[in-house]
Amino acid sequence: MTSYRQPGLVLTDRHFTVPLDHADPTGEQIGLYGREIVSSTRAGADLPWLVYLEGGPGFGARRFPGKQAWLGRAVQEFRVLLLDQRGTGLSTPANRQTLPLRGGPEEQARYLAHFRADSIVRDCEAVRAQLTGGARWTVLGQSFGGFCATHYLSTAPEGLKAVLITGGLPALDARAEDVYRAAYPRIQRKNEAHYARYPQDVERARRIAEHLSGRRTVLPGGYVLTPEAFQSLGIQLGTGDGSHQLHYLLENAFVRTADGDELSDTFQQGVLAALSYAAHPLYAVLHEAIYAQGEAPTAWAAERARAEFPQFDAEKTLAGDGPLLFTGESVHPWHFETDPALRPLREAAELLAARTDWPALYDAERLAANEVPVAAAVYHDDMYVDTAHSLATARAIRGLRTWVTDEYEHDGVRASGSRVLDWLLALVRDEV
Repeated sequence: MTSYRQPGLVLTDRHFTVPLDHADPTGEQIGLYGREIVSSTRAGADLPWLVYLEGGPGFGARRFPGKQAWLGRAVQEFRVLLLDQRGTGLSTPANRQTLPLRGGPEEQARYLAHFRADSIVRDCEAVRAQLTGGARWTVLGQSFGGFCATHYLSTAPEGLKAVLITGGLPALDARAEDVYRAAYPRIQRKNEAHYARYPQDVERARRIAEHLSGRRTVLPGGYVLTPEAFQSLGIQLGTGDGSHQLHYLLENAFVRTADGDELSDTFQQGVLAALSYAAHPLYAVLHEAIYAQGEAPTAWAAERARAEFPQFDAEKTLAGDGPLLFTGESVHPWHFETDPALRPLREAAELLAARTDWPALYDAERLAANEVPVAAAVYHDDMYVDTAHSLATARAIRGLRTWVTDEYEHDGVRASGSRVLDWLLALVRDEV
């Protein structure tokens, strides 16, 4: 272990070894990384543990420079573990560089099938046994981290003192296509709100899409920017400042050159930063698999559902005079053609999309009998997680208390995490 300091904090790097397949504990092992953080004034105290599960899938735990967001509130009473979920951050990475070590696409897909919430929760239980001496801990799950926390309640509630969920109550039995079918109308509302705020962006977005439809555009690093890829910048519209950031990106799209108007370097770099999956490829590879349960394949559910909403078709939009609609949190087959970080993983992704033996993630009966204190922040008209699905799940989990708010977007725990965490702790303690 290595310990070091930031202002007011003591941080310790912790490394763990867990089975790739928890059903085969003596088989292949992989590494996990967790960053322990404690207030410098309470470093030697016997504090309860709080483990943070990041959103995603495919993102390592946030790297905090000090007591930002919810962390400052958490260290007032907890010893915090920021866990890099398997395959992310400093945990044994899974990406285009490392996965060929597994073999071909079939071996890669078989390996990646162990990177969903069920395995992540088993990892948490293995880590808890080492850190707490068997004592229960509190879980804070953001977005996909909340999906993991809900699975935790379904399979290992004996390890939980309390569960706090922010923007991450999943549908318990919805298929992947149900999730995306519910998503497109929400995404359209976010588009309408964006264009109402920035009406000048209607013309700008159409002009960019027309420019892209007429020529092959390759960004620095090899990303191919198609009209559909450009539309996927709408993933920003579900965050607190995402509409503003999208507007600033669009306003700087073109620059006059000797050959006429071209997409500016500034715009191209901004788009690449927003769209590339190089830093989090598991987000794309596993995004539909996180909803898979039972024998039905996900089969590129977002692409199939999109066909039901022709208003999102860029070609049809450009043939008329309506506004171009940006898309949101969805992964499509063409992502594995446009993004050089994903191209080598295309065949493995296809195999995962065709898989028909995904185990169940949630136990409705066990959740109905839940005894663990649970509180969830549900964001009104959340673009990423359907509010109706979340509230139905809230009703299905015994004792769960919700805080439904339109004060924040999906990233509320990051934007004003101290207040969000205060509310959730008060709810699980029955103080409000």
